[in-house]
Amino acid sequence: MGLLSEGSPLSWEETKKYADHVRQHGIIQFIHMYNKLKDRQGDTLRWGDEVEYMLVKLDAEERTALVSLRANEILKKLQEKETVNPSEVKSLWRPEYANYMVEGTPGKPYGGLMAHFNVVEANMKARREEVKELLGPGEVVLSITSFPRLGCGNFTYPSCKTTPKDGATHSLFFPDDAIFPGHPRFKTLSRNVRERRGQKVIINIPIYRDTNTRSPFVEDFEALGDDGEARRAAKPDHVYMDAMGFGMGCSCLQVTFQACNIKEARLLYDQLATLCPIALALSAASPVHRGYLTDSDCRWNIIAASVDDRTAEELGQEPLKDCKFRINKSRYDSIDSYLSPMGEKYNDIEMIYDQELYGQLREAGIDHLLAQHIAHLFIRDPISLFSEKIHQDDEHDSDHFENIQSTNWQTMRFKPPPPNSKIGWRVEFRPCEIQMTDFENAAFVVFVVLLTREIGRAHV
Repeated sequence: MGLLSEGSPLSWEETKKYADHVRQHGIIQFIHMYNKLKDRQGDTLRWGDEVEYMLVKLDAEERTALVSLRANEILKKLQEKETVNPSEVKSLWRPEYANYMVEGTPGKPYGGLMAHFNVVEANMKARREEVKELLGPGEVVLSITSFPRLGCGNFTYPSCKTTPKDGATHSLFFPDDAIFPGHPRFKTLSRNVRERRGQKVIINIPIYRDTNTRSPFVEDFEALGDDGEARRAAKPDHVYMDAMGFGMGCSCLQVTFQACNIKEARLLYDQLATLCPIALALSAASPVHRGYLTDSDCRWNIIAASVDDRTAEELGQEPLKDCKFRINKSRYDSIDSYLSPMGEKYNDIEMIYDQELYGQLREAGIDHLLAQHIAHLFIRDPISLFSEKIHQDDEHDSDHFENIQSTNWQTMRFKPPPPNSKIGWRVEFRPCEIQMTDFENAAFVVFVVLLTREIGRAHV
């Protein structure tokens, strides 16, 4: 879950007018945060996990399994305890992209004591039980990365119709009514990504070939309302998908750590980045998409394509005219540079960043590596903006910075302390797919946290 600002969402055409404004003020906000907190020392290890659950409706007689679109209803009840007594709750609940998903975190951050590691699985089990208490007949709560029949005809309960010529996604497969309705961010992101790139998102994942797979594997989408866009976008021998929901509608497992200072945070960011591909491979748990077995076992390429807002110019398909940069990755992808002096020598790939913003950061006293990182994030446009949040107090607010920061979904995220908060410098470990059992999820989380302690101790 990203930044959830309250207010009235702007259309893409309106948002585009303020893109430079958001970037300029986002940089100023970061400079203020950095100067206030760069010398902060002595924060202790505090950490927490994020588990994304799916609600599924089972019908034994009909032998069906459908995603249950009750997240908005259930979330309101899950959050009642937090509203009444926020300091005593065992878990916190937040919305996710789809109306069949809820995100649960511990009520308070864990610390560095062995006793804290011993309660992770128990807390995850307690979260699951909280959701179970609110389920209706036939409903179950699952921790699975991808619902196998997402986008297959009638896959929701209650049933929803797609709107290929209208709405946020224009999807042939994923109905807008499956998007979480309780906050405008999610439909706004879907609409603005599609409008910014000038077409629907294009997701093509290789089909798994066995003796019964037709060759070539080509689908006809005309009966679903295709006007030719899907036919042109779909690759032979691939499973084609066309909406943000196929990526953001997947569940994952994430962990955030507080470092003792900015130096340790940058070291953890670099060292854990090398573990991300391994963790993704070890946790891979999503081989089935749109009802087809694919020749891939994780969600990453799907979610990267599902939020790819790059235009034809940024993709290198047309000469640069209205856009400033050719960008070689989606907003959702691996990191592009290391942040610590120890990792600097490994920055051996071309780094695209905004030279003007980089210069502004350097003039403010921010070192090359961090200035380059922030200026790289800020080559992106804001894709969600609320009218009430356009004009801010840059010395005390951080929404413009977080607007860009939170929509760069990379394997690792370097997180400055929020303004006026006791929270310190943090890093977020983001690659893992969710596992089916609480034991497996707790095992991944505890392993990564223990690894951060050894990285800090050995300083490697």
